[in-house]
Amino acid sequence: MDDLITSPANPRLKLIRRLRERKVREQHGLFYVEGIRLVAEAIQQDWPIEMLVVAPHRLSSAFAWQHVEQARRKGIRILEVSPQAFESLALKENPQGIAVVACQRWAPLSMVNPNAGELWVALEAIQDPGNLGTILRTAEAVGAKGVILLEHTTDPYDPVAVRASMGAVFTQQLVRTTQDEFLHWCAQTHPPLIGTSDKARQDYHEFSYPQGLILMMGSEREGLSPVYAALCQTMVAIPMVGRVDSLNVAVATAVVLYEIFNQRRRRENRTRMGVSEEQLS
Repeated sequence: MDDLITSPANPRLKLIRRLRERKVREQHGLFYVEGIRLVAEAIQQDWPIEMLVVAPHRLSSAFAWQHVEQARRKGIRILEVSPQAFESLALKENPQGIAVVACQRWAPLSMVNPNAGELWVALEAIQDPGNLGTILRTAEAVGAKGVILLEHTTDPYDPVAVRASMGAVFTQQLVRTTQDEFLHWCAQTHPPLIGTSDKARQDYHEFSYPQGLILMMGSEREGLSPVYAALCQTMVAIPMVGRVDSLNVAVATAVVLYEIFNQRRRRENRTRMGVSEEQLS
């Protein structure tokens, strides 16, 4: 363990603060995670961690100290800092005094296999990191395998996205790809693609979703672009009444994912009971 760092001007702390910028995160392949719950999740998931940052005089939780000791046993570098030095890193007021600098982890597009029954979400040009983090959290809740980030989508390792994911950033597979790569991959593998549009004629609730699929969601403002919509076997719409004509993209994604999830649960229950689809029709 290094000596206690008291100066916010320390070079290592300067680098950590710069991880708030996407270009710096991508340059170093790192990101910053703050708070007891998220740090504990990273350690429990054996996520690759560059260093654990602790302000001992701020840390009063036994649960947090257990994870500090667990990190020490794993050989993770521990950086002890003063409360003032930690506050220079903090993303919010009254920080809990524990954070990690973690390594980014990306999965290749080639590992995505909805034809084997996997559920994935593909996002085009999602701009709000809070929306992205919420989608990650929902994807984890319904048992999705991961999220594919198409071009011009915000960074899942943005501090706002990490916090909104409530730890799902450590459990969901993350794939980053270009339009050309994705189109080529689709031509080779023919994955089941289901898209969403307010102009679609198919009600999302009445559609029978395949066991494995990629749910494609478009940007907050424009929705799914024509090039991706054309790839989809089916486009579904969420019906709305009242004066609103659209939903927040994280909410819309959750609505459709839970329909897919509930259809899967019903199929699994019927299978356990030995009831076939033919008997139900």
